[in-house]
Amino acid sequence: MARVVKSKSLNSVATKYAVVDIETTGGSVSNSRITEIAILLHDGKKVTRRWSKLVNPEMPIPLHITALTGIDETMVASAPTFAELADEVYHLLADCVFVAHNVNFDYSFLRGQLAACGLTWNAIKLCTVRLSRKLIPGLPSYSLGKLCSAVKIDLKDRHRAMGDAEATAILFSMLLANDEQELIKGMITKASPEQRLPPNVPEADFKALPESAGVYYFHNRGGKVIYVGKAINLKKRVASHFSGNIGSARRQHFLRDIYAISFERCGSELMALLLECAEIQRLWPIYNSALKRFEAKYGLYHYVAMSGYSYLAVGPLPKQQQAVKTFDREVDGLNYLAEMSEKFQIDQRFCRYGKASVLRSEQALPSVNEHNEAVEQLLAYIATAMPSFMILQQGRAVEEQGCIYVEKGSFCRMGYLDAQQSLNEVDIKESLQGYKGNHYMLQLVMGYAQRYPARVKWLSS
Repeated sequence: MARVVKSKSLNSVATKYAVVDIETTGGSVSNSRITEIAILLHDGKKVTRRWSKLVNPEMPIPLHITALTGIDETMVASAPTFAELADEVYHLLADCVFVAHNVNFDYSFLRGQLAACGLTWNAIKLCTVRLSRKLIPGLPSYSLGKLCSAVKIDLKDRHRAMGDAEATAILFSMLLANDEQELIKGMITKASPEQRLPPNVPEADFKALPESAGVYYFHNRGGKVIYVGKAINLKKRVASHFSGNIGSARRQHFLRDIYAISFERCGSELMALLLECAEIQRLWPIYNSALKRFEAKYGLYHYVAMSGYSYLAVGPLPKQQQAVKTFDREVDGLNYLAEMSEKFQIDQRFCRYGKASVLRSEQALPSVNEHNEAVEQLLAYIATAMPSFMILQQGRAVEEQGCIYVEKGSFCRMGYLDAQQSLNEVDIKESLQGYKGNHYMLQLVMGYAQRYPARVKWLSS
């Protein structure tokens, strides 16, 4: 049976701290292992015990990690494995507040490797990055090296566990001594949601999030948006990004890159989802990937050659190029063009089916006017087959209503109207914000219109 260690209440005993630093084979908790660990026990005034060990990770150490830490496979070949050290680590950390610089990284690695040894360990966490931001505000960087340089701490053996742990312990003692407002006491309260935030995220940004539908933005240090998401409950959804273990190296980098949170409230989940899609398309954030995959990949194009003849072609859908109609798969586009060209009796020599060879025939070509008229009829048919309508939604407040505007089969506008406003088509269109729609957004809107026909107002074409 797994043993469980939890830090005791701060009010029941004098607080003990474990200042910890680890070195690893990489950034992923699931695919990397600890190569060195240092634990400094601290009584709130000074370090009372120092403990450190090299650890055999039982896996190769990448060259770039060796270049950074100086730890190579020869150094750890005869070192104990983590499993051999697990009980000692477990008891050293027992009943201590866990202190580290960027605490979630070290905590997640240790918790994961202890769990692999059958030891279930939980502790109150204290991040010296977050605490330093509160007690030493205004610094350009809070990385351990630059922070130590700013406050005149002699950092020896950088990127070695004991060297970094010693510097963190000195920094921690300094922070404790200057904590006149007892911020540390508040930060190490187990239920404090702030301790779940990434080290660079302002607490005020998180507190400002409403418990309503909308779109949220994560910004990097320079203010650039690196992730856009939508939520029914903004505060709950954003908090979910920061819960649980850190996990993969990509997620660790993601959390470290977040320096600010902003948001835009929406009246409904559908409007939040559409705004999310539009913002991802506009900003193309580095950490968004899921919605990028839903873009249509093929289109039906119309163009006029130097000869004056109109051509229809199916091909890949480049960004910024307008297509008559879009398709998820090339085969859907090819089948559609074949069906429509037959329906309107368009000469196949003026149809381009992807990479297929151009049809050759000895028959005389149709006249330019006759052929182009048939193509125009096909294009008009496609246009009239695309409906125009509005979807009315709840607003962000009782005095307004949300409105989604689709014109000739293209999502183009969205926004909020006075609840008492007359639904005049022209006035509404001009009062809504324009957006660049895409295939996926239209699918969302059309699907919603089919499910909730009572919320749709059809417009004259």
